[in-house]
Amino acid sequence: MLEQLIAQLGRGVALAPDDIAPALAALTDETLPAESKAALLAALAAKGETAEEIYGFAAGLRDRAIPLEVPAEVRTRGVLDVVGTGGDRLGTINLSSAAALVAAAAGVPVAKHGNRAITSKAGSADVLAALGVPTELAPVKAAQALQRHGFVFLLAPHYHPAFRAIAPARKLCAERGQRTLFNLLGPLLNPARPDCQLLGVPEPRWCEPFARVLQQLGVRRGLVVCGEAGQREDGSPAYLDEISSLGETTLAGYLPGGAVQVTRLNPRDFPLQAARVEDLRGGDAAANAASLRAIFTGADRGPKRDALLLNAAGALFVAGRATSWYDGWVAAEALLDSGAVARKLDELTAP
Repeated sequence: MLEQLIAQLGRGVALAPDDIAPALAALTDETLPAESKAALLAALAAKGETAEEIYGFAAGLRDRAIPLEVPAEVRTRGVLDVVGTGGDRLGTINLSSAAALVAAAAGVPVAKHGNRAITSKAGSADVLAALGVPTELAPVKAAQALQRHGFVFLLAPHYHPAFRAIAPARKLCAERGQRTLFNLLGPLLNPARPDCQLLGVPEPRWCEPFARVLQQLGVRRGLVVCGEAGQREDGSPAYLDEISSLGETTLAGYLPGGAVQVTRLNPRDFPLQAARVEDLRGGDAAANAASLRAIFTGADRGPKRDALLLNAAGALFVAGRATSWYDGWVAAEALLDSGAVARKLDELTAP
């Protein structure tokens, strides 16, 4: 079966919905060789993944995941995730994790799904752990933490046992410098099945397809973003898998029952300080945690804080806690200035 699918992809023919189930069954079969699985993933990437293929694999993997049983009272308020695919290779501080904490301080239930560092020095799990936030909770404890604190971190390997069978193939692809579908799927596989999601992607071309996938997966309010960040050393455009304070951001979003709309956000519409990508760069987990604490306590009121405010504004908007981007900015600024975000972090890290 794998050979037929690889040949089909080699001809440039997309996988039909009926092809996804056997492809996923083969990828998660621990008896099949990693080389064959890697060939399928490479062929899929070479053809270029369609929104329908991304949805099919995401839906199949979510069905194989260990679910988080979200308490009914929490669900009625709407669970939020703020997450990026990673892979922008710009080394900025963990803005999605920080924006998630701001949203939690506003009373939004946040179930943040993430992992340890893969393409960066510090993944969301690494930085939150450095801040003292529990990152290794089993599903029952995680559900209790979400109800008690309005925030929980869900470490991906604890919820996706099927990934064990795919890991050797992904490693082969990585050793060959080959991007695969699994570099993109992580943000779509939150076992809490969020109602609202702010999702960052590494290139603008992914914004609209990912927004349509979120809608198909049942996310009621979705916003997919990719921000301009100047140029790389080779002259190619640089993008953030975040809302950018350095250049315009492509947005693809929708509200309940609405169609996906693609727009642009100009940071000059906000009271930002002039900044370069170097001003947003972080370091390892400890350094990034220290940067976030400095913002939360008011010690840092520079470009990193501005970038966080923009991303927090997007999180509050998509969660339905702000009626406009500017209202979201004002609300996020008030949460930081009042100490509410610092207090929320203290609550999450208390023994």
